[in-house]
Amino acid sequence: MPHHLVFRLYAPMASWGEAAVGETRPTATYPGRSAILGLIGAALGIRRDDDDGQHQLRKGLQVAVKQRSPGLLMRDYHTVQVPSSQSKVTHRTRREELSVPKEALNTILSSRDYRCDGLWSVAVRLAPDAAWTLEELKAALEKPRFPLYLGRKACPLAAPLVPTVVKASHWRQALDHCFESALDPERAWLALVGNEEKDKRLLRLPDEVLYAWEGSADALDGVAASESSEVWDEPLHRRRWQFGPRLENRRTETLKGER
Repeated sequence: MPHHLVFRLYAPMASWGEAAVGETRPTATYPGRSAILGLIGAALGIRRDDDDGQHQLRKGLQVAVKQRSPGLLMRDYHTVQVPSSQSKVTHRTRREELSVPKEALNTILSSRDYRCDGLWSVAVRLAPDAAWTLEELKAALEKPRFPLYLGRKACPLAAPLVPTVVKASHWRQALDHCFESALDPERAWLALVGNEEKDKRLLRLPDEVLYAWEGSADALDGVAASESSEVWDEPLHRRRWQFGPRLENRRTETLKGER
């Protein structure tokens, strides 16, 4: 059976950016490929201007996600002052941006979406030409080079990632491992507080789970996906914020007799 690296994602706020037009900055309900590669890249210490490192990251890893809870939507009305863009002028810090004359500052209004109290598990599989081993990725997530956050710097992690290397015959077996024993935040919480019926409601976990994966339509567990579509979250150039399309498969399932 192939090996997988699995870890969980939880934070009070997360923002899984989608295509943004104008003043609206929406969020998906679960992390896409770009977000996961960005998180792993930060843990490895790969900078955005390291084109070779970003290329190796993109070509070397395959990902799948299990959404245990999408969290609640929160919309932030956001204002920020920025100077007018000028050729040959680069502001390297926020302090430099605000040091220009007040009449040169412009106010940008935007609406930014977040997911609050979402819970996801991620599985990573190596491609044949991967530049790292799963153990190296695991060590990087345990002691990241750069701070980790879920989509935006305002969204730091609220629970350990608990990266674990497991053997699994397919994506689903690896993803479900994240919600067993010490990896399961629900079980850990209930063991701590002791009132199971009340505190399952406090966790606000829905009765449905969502699986999203790349590869063939039946790569999750041998059963075909209920939905497949093209998504634009394949990072092509981090410095230019260019993304390409990929095929993503999804399936939603209702939990039977459990929370």
